[in-house]
Amino acid sequence: MKNVGEAPQEELATGERSTRNRVARSILDHGPSTVAELAGRLGLTQAAVRRHLDALVADDVVEAREQRVYGARTRGRPAKVFALTDCGRDAFDQSYDKLAADALRWIAEREGGEQAIAAFARARIAAQSGAYRKAVESVPAEQRAEALAKALSRDGYAATARSAPHPQQGEQLCQHHCPVAHVAEQFPQLCEAETEFFAELLGTHVQRLATIAHGDGVCTTFIPKTSHAPPPARATQNTAHAKTANASASTAGRNPA
Repeated sequence: MKNVGEAPQEELATGERSTRNRVARSILDHGPSTVAELAGRLGLTQAAVRRHLDALVADDVVEAREQRVYGARTRGRPAKVFALTDCGRDAFDQSYDKLAADALRWIAEREGGEQAIAAFARARIAAQSGAYRKAVESVPAEQRAEALAKALSRDGYAATARSAPHPQQGEQLCQHHCPVAHVAEQFPQLCEAETEFFAELLGTHVQRLATIAHGDGVCTTFIPKTSHAPPPARATQNTAHAKTANASASTAGRNPA
């Protein structure tokens, strides 16, 4: 017999799924997270978070990793964080990855190889540049990284901007989700074009430290403290590549450390 106040089994199952989805969504929005961080963000006990994480791990939605440490490592064992798996990301992303990859492969084979892919990647960024440029140009220089993060979030990148870890002087632009990660894994020109665009838009050399496409939990771009006013909008279409030859495209995919 059902206890007084006990919800029907179907209702309990629905509530469990809803909370589990909130846990996974929090990891998507904020990147790899500890149990304590998830509990604080979601207003749950750590025991409840662990229970949901165990279920998500069993379903191959999240996986446990050692927390990545930038700079000097402190004493003690690194904290365990939970990150979305490829399967987990796919649950949030109804994309046509295979179709896109096939189309790019066709372009590479028939229209000029890697240079054609790079040209496509830059043209794609240029077509999307208007909203990003408007967001960045409407705020003071010290707020541009944050403005760019908000604009990227509106396009599904779940982006944030924060101060870079000491002793770095600058900010880190973190994209916790990438709608084209699976395609970018095969065609890194997409990441390189995005890095070039960030440099051109923010008016300063930037450095890509990590990307989801290469297996990192977050796409991370370092933006030095000094920056300059962005060039005119037409530069994105005509001269972005030339102006950002030093935009660290060679490190577009990995943390050099």
